[in-house]
Amino acid sequence: MRHNHYTLTPAAVRAHAQFLCQKHLRLADHGPKCTAGMLWTILFYAACRISSIAAACKALLRAPSDTAVHDALLATLPDTHELQRRANRALQGDLPKVLRRRRQPLAIDLHLVPYHGQPLKDPAEVYRSQAKSGTCSFHAYATAYVIRQGLRFTVALTWVKRGEPLRDVVRRLLQQAAKAGVRPRYLLLDRGFCSVAVIRYLQAARYAFLMPLPLRGRKLDHPEGPSGSRVFGAYKRSGWSSYTLTDAKKRKATVRVCVKCRNLRGERGKHGRQALVYAYGGGLQPSSYRWVKETYRSRFAIETTYRQLQQARIRTSTRDPLLRLLYVAVALILRNVWVWLHWQVLAPRRGGGRRVDTNRLTFRAMLLWLQHWAEACLGVRDEIHAEYSMWT
Repeated sequence: MRHNHYTLTPAAVRAHAQFLCQKHLRLADHGPKCTAGMLWTILFYAACRISSIAAACKALLRAPSDTAVHDALLATLPDTHELQRRANRALQGDLPKVLRRRRQPLAIDLHLVPYHGQPLKDPAEVYRSQAKSGTCSFHAYATAYVIRQGLRFTVALTWVKRGEPLRDVVRRLLQQAAKAGVRPRYLLLDRGFCSVAVIRYLQAARYAFLMPLPLRGRKLDHPEGPSGSRVFGAYKRSGWSSYTLTDAKKRKATVRVCVKCRNLRGERGKHGRQALVYAYGGGLQPSSYRWVKETYRSRFAIETTYRQLQQARIRTSTRDPLLRLLYVAVALILRNVWVWLHWQVLAPRRGGGRRVDTNRLTFRAMLLWLQHWAEACLGVRDEIHAEYSMWT
């Protein structure tokens, strides 16, 4: 039987992305020039160029002023809680049904966007962490991802305030994923989530989890020898054990420990053996040391997602966390559209399942499509008034 072949065009990609965003985020018209369609065109254009709204309005010939767009966004956007709810529905709008049929591995991480300003209203708007990019202040966002055949679908997004317990952040992400019908088979978390509060919550809720165990205590070269979790770092052979964590309030949580030792073999000029220490629990029963290492290694793909997020995050100097949340949500939604195109449109369906090849359309190429469509629709400002002529 002869198969039908279709052509994917920039107009079709733009139409699907705008339909998905407008269906869930529901921007309203704000005057004859700042319509919802115009706002999405400018937002997409700024995201594709990794520029600000002001730069996008200046580059497009028939675009309204950046002040008009800024006022229109503030007038039509809901409060932060409602915007977060709508953004999650947009992220979950294109999830394949196969992700809801059975439990899936779920990766959770915290993304910090450096911030060099002051809070707008509440000091809790700015998250504090270790110095990065010349600042200790950040706007923090936590995300949950499902990995399916090399594709990473973002299923939940939440804004993290200063001083907010990570236990509440994890609970909120899992609740948002549950609303999309995604049930975690096990959770892959960063070492920053390895705390007594988070572990006790996961164990009480019966969620299987796997995360690195931070090494604390006396170091290996201490005269009295290592102590605390640093004992596992001294292992020369892979093994299984258990460890009890204690917080400042004397609360305790016991986890199972897997130590996977490997030879460095001259990697980056290093020699000897390295001990990779993981904490797991909640009913998770690893089959081997290698399974633990390779399973957690799959979580590293979340860093690629954050790199792609930076390729589509609108730049801004605003202090308003509402607009900053919108810009992060737009970047993640565009990335989910790119993942959905590879799963639903570009992947051949043959025996053995779908064959996904992300090289057919890279994320940057899709952004260029959206950029060129906006330039063809609104025109490009490719001239500037000068004081003198070049030929005088």
